[in-house]
Amino acid sequence: MNADARPTVRFQGRITAWRDDRGFGFITPDGGGEHVFVHIRNFPRGGRRPAQDDRVNYTAERDERGRLRAASAAHVVTTKSPSSSFRHGRRPGLLAVAVAFLLLVPALVALGRLPAAIAVVYVVMSIVTFGAYALDKEAARADRWRTPESTLHMLGLFGGWPGALLAQQLLRHKSKKASFIAAFWFSAAVNASVLLWMLTPSGSEFLTSLTSGR
Repeated sequence: MNADARPTVRFQGRITAWRDDRGFGFITPDGGGEHVFVHIRNFPRGGRRPAQDDRVNYTAERDERGRLRAASAAHVVTTKSPSSSFRHGRRPGLLAVAVAFLLLVPALVALGRLPAAIAVVYVVMSIVTFGAYALDKEAARADRWRTPESTLHMLGLFGGWPGALLAQQLLRHKSKKASFIAAFWFSAAVNASVLLWMLTPSGSEFLTSLTSGR
C-alpha cells in the first residue's frame, strides 16, 4: 500500500470484545456496521492498555483477505464524571473491605478464636497475590506472557483474596472484566465461608486437632 492509499479518516466506536490474554479484540463502530479487528500493537506504545467497553477512535483498512481492521487506534479522551470511577471498577470502599479483613483475622487470633498460623497464611498469601497481580500488569503492558486467570483465582481461594482486592483497586488491574470479577468474588466467598466454619464448635475442634497433632 502506498502513502496515498493509507486511510486518513478517523472513526469512533467502542471495544465490544477484548481478549486481554492475547492482546486483540473487536471494535463496534458508532452507528453500527462491520466489526473492526484491533490489536494491542495498533495503540500508542506506553499508553493505557485497552479493555472491553473502552471508547476509541481509529483508522480502518482491509487486509489481504478483505477483513476490516484498525490501522491505528487511540482511546477517546473524555471528562470523567464522579460515577465513572465506580463503573470502571475503581471503588475505594473495597480497599476498606480488604484492610478490615486483614485486621479482623489477627483480632480473632488475639481473642483465641483462631490459631496464629491462620493470620500468617492470610498475610503471606495476600502479599504473594498482590505481587502476582503487579507482575501480570507489567507483563500486560510489555505484551509478554500473562499469568493465567485461574492461577490468580487459586491464590485468592487459598487466602490471598484481600491482597487481590488491594491490587485491583491500587494497581487498577483486573477490575473491569465482569467474568473475572464474578469468579474472584466466588473464590473470596468460598474462602470466607471456610473461615466462618473455623469459628464454629466443629471447626474449632478440627483446628485444635490439627495444632495438637491428634
